[in-house]
Amino acid sequence: MRTVVMGAGRSGLAAARFLASQGRPVVLTDSRPGPDPALELELARAGIPGVWGSHPESLLDHCGELVISPGIPPSTAFVAAAISRGIPVIGEVELAHRALRDRRDGSRVLAVTGTNGKSTTTDLVAHLLKAAGLPAVACGNLGTPVMEAVTADTQGAVYVVELSSYQLETVAAFHAEGAAFLNLTPDHLARHGTLEAYRRAKLRIFERQTAGDLRVVPVAHPEWWQDAPGDGRTACFGWTECEAWCDAGGHLRLQGELVLHRDDLRIPGDHNVENALAAALLAHHGGADVEAIRRGLRTYPGLAHRIAFCGEKAGVRAYNDSKGTNVDATVTAIRALPGPLVLLLGGTDKGASYGPLREALDGKLRRLVFLGEAIPQLTRDLGDLPHEVVPAFDEAVRTAFTLAHPGDQVLLSPACASFDQFDNFEKRGERFESLVKAWLQ
Repeated sequence: MRTVVMGAGRSGLAAARFLASQGRPVVLTDSRPGPDPALELELARAGIPGVWGSHPESLLDHCGELVISPGIPPSTAFVAAAISRGIPVIGEVELAHRALRDRRDGSRVLAVTGTNGKSTTTDLVAHLLKAAGLPAVACGNLGTPVMEAVTADTQGAVYVVELSSYQLETVAAFHAEGAAFLNLTPDHLARHGTLEAYRRAKLRIFERQTAGDLRVVPVAHPEWWQDAPGDGRTACFGWTECEAWCDAGGHLRLQGELVLHRDDLRIPGDHNVENALAAALLAHHGGADVEAIRRGLRTYPGLAHRIAFCGEKAGVRAYNDSKGTNVDATVTAIRALPGPLVLLLGGTDKGASYGPLREALDGKLRRLVFLGEAIPQLTRDLGDLPHEVVPAFDEAVRTAFTLAHPGDQVLLSPACASFDQFDNFEKRGERFESLVKAWLQ
């Protein structure tokens, strides 16, 4: 029996390479017309046949398992056909987890999900563990597929895994010794249909936890997690006294012990205080002591494309928050900066209303710049606010700089996906930063 891997993106390729390296029959299928020459040669050398341009159901003949990439909905016809035949359908995360546990080398898994902040929190947990001298690997949705991390063969490591709702749809035996559910706001509704279905997908991160495991959740929103599956011990974070909290004086405390003042963090905003608290709980559970956590929190610089300062000219400061791919993330970025703001919005619309931006912008707005495919939806929801419509990205950024006054911030936080003009949010952020550099000259 062979394994079919559906989707030749980074995670799909990692899965196919692993299976081939184990001597297991594997077929890769992708809707693209074909691979580039370098990939074609690599696949041929690895003995991985590919079916390109379509997903013929005949591929499911003699198929023992289907591995799908996160971007492929389980409702896709080919996946539905596999399910109807009784073929197990999993994702790359599940396959990687299986390989990791089969090693039996003492490696552990800490996992992070939520609508916003999960990449920063994942990276920060790994940073805190490293500050404690522990081998830690950040992987998953933030960039490196879990399979790539696992096959790098770091023996006895702590794998800190960012998991999206898409990835959690296809877990089965996945088990995290510590797992965090950071927050919940409407996102990916085109995929999940309802906020409740999206929430249920997120909660699957806790499914296989046992009594010795840790479930990290926000104290302010028990309605998000009180019916969580699994038997993990609950530890809360937030702004009222609990296992990890920030007191009224701005001091972060972990299990009652003072860690540091929020002003000692290098990452701005209330949301990053929450991320730091959740990360501290996970890192502590993973073996980091309070002193290492304190040291790590003081030195953590943050991730690229997350409210990253890019430069200043004539009193105007530029910030790259290209990772702000939904409305709530953009609200968070707006609240993290003092204003006045020239805010760049737009890209690929994700189906949620942009109305919640109004309250966050109240008293902070200089001007909005609408760009990309989402211009009609942005105009519908925010068109009565001061704005410019500039469809092309480069021109929109240059326009934003001309609109800013001394003391203003130009903020790229699009509240949209990037796929109308870029391959991903990283490419969008890199382009913004290159335009900032040109402006600074």
